[in-house]
Amino acid sequence: MGGVEYRWKGPFESGAVEALHAEGFGHDPVDYDWRRQVVEHSLGWVCAYRDGRLVGFVNVAWDGAGHAFVLDTLVSANQQRAGIGTQLVQEAIVGARAAGCEWLHVDFDSHLEAFYVEGCGFLPTRAGLIALQA
Repeated sequence: MGGVEYRWKGPFESGAVEALHAEGFGHDPVDYDWRRQVVEHSLGWVCAYRDGRLVGFVNVAWDGAGHAFVLDTLVSANQQRAGIGTQLVQEAIVGARAAGCEWLHVDFDSHLEAFYVEGCGFLPTRAGLIALQA
């Protein structure tokens, strides 16, 4: 099996990202235009490829100025625990820093704390959340 290649704003098909998203968040895949979403609204994204196949993805949203946000860190189940997620986030940090952002934010469920805090270097902070859909 070949190595993993990481690309800031790498090419991808929406169906491939949706398959990762469905697998990662436990839902059936839907017809969602990921390409249009990230091109129109995000600072960037990072794709991870193994042997030419998309095996990881992270979206980097932003406020148009100094704050960027990690969303949808996804790694194919059969590729997890190999450092791909951590490297995706590291590449997102590089991309956000190169764009002049001052801060990179992430929020996460408690079971992901070790990944984001210990593995990726985020500092724990307080945050708030309101559920908008019941």
